[in-house]
Amino acid sequence: MAKSTSKDAQALFHSLRSAYASTPTNLKIIDLYVGFAVFTALIQVVYMAVVGSFPFNSFLSGLLSCIGTAVLAVCLRIQVNKENKEFKDLAPERAFADFVLCNLVLHLVIMNFLG
Repeated sequence: MAKSTSKDAQALFHSLRSAYASTPTNLKIIDLYVGFAVFTALIQVVYMAVVGSFPFNSFLSGLLSCIGTAVLAVCLRIQVNKENKEFKDLAPERAFADFVLCNLVLHLVIMNFLG
């Protein structure tokens, strides 16, 4: 039973890897950016668990900045993806401009929350 589960997992991993190989480079860059933002959020949570959360609003600001940026980047990825038929009329430049504007608003709110 364990062999078939292991083979199924390997087959799934291989199929995902081969499907991701055909992904355009700009989407891979966005995926890397999302991964970095989530990794930074995890590092902040670990730091808070080890050291403490004395300025709690600073911790929340940093965490929400990372998570908010990751969410906005996922939205950018959805809009820029050519295979997504829902946003086929949206130019990639417009999607990037929306991403930059929303990031600006997000970080202005976060800076206001810091105090």
